[in-house]
Amino acid sequence: MTRIKICGITRAEDMLAAVCSGADALGLVFYNISPRHVSLRQAAQLAAAVPPFVTLVGLFVNPSAAEVREVMQVVPLDVLQFHGEEEPEFCAQFGRPYLKAIRVRAGVDLVQYAARFAGAQGLLLDAFVEGAHGGTGASFDWTLIPRNLPLPVILSGGLHAGNVAEAIRQVRPYAVDVSSGVEANKGIKDAAKIAAFINEVNKIDLQLS
Repeated sequence: MTRIKICGITRAEDMLAAVCSGADALGLVFYNISPRHVSLRQAAQLAAAVPPFVTLVGLFVNPSAAEVREVMQVVPLDVLQFHGEEEPEFCAQFGRPYLKAIRVRAGVDLVQYAARFAGAQGLLLDAFVEGAHGGTGASFDWTLIPRNLPLPVILSGGLHAGNVAEAIRQVRPYAVDVSSGVEANKGIKDAAKIAAFINEVNKIDLQLS
């Protein structure tokens, strides 16, 4: 079954909507430039309400090690997600499983990238948008993803209820990751869009099983 991560959670009601609809993981953004950024206080309050067996993921973009550790002291993150130009050694130093994001475009060698980040739990594949580190709502050409990647693929970038089934049919990712595709406004999720997205994932999984 395809796992589902709802990223960019900023409100308790959005978190509960995602969990009640069947999300496997929730993403909190610790990147000040993002409209989905949460403060340490917000993040701690949200984390305290996460029910058992739901994975809490912290998203960072080119942070310092001190910044990551500060967050980890306050927020019980299960997984770290790095969206910048972090090196493998940096990502691996925190004693937590991590995901490495890569912005996909023609000419990027994803097999080589996966080999560099062999210690990651998975590769999160997002669209390349100049000057942006995810959350753009842009998609990319899924045929650029090779079948022989040695790490689990978390597919991101422009997914929504209208295209996620086809994305899963083409890519067969381990998980899908959505943020803007289930929003009413940036940082504000739409419970009906979340439910529709997860329903589409579950339907295509049944068809493919």
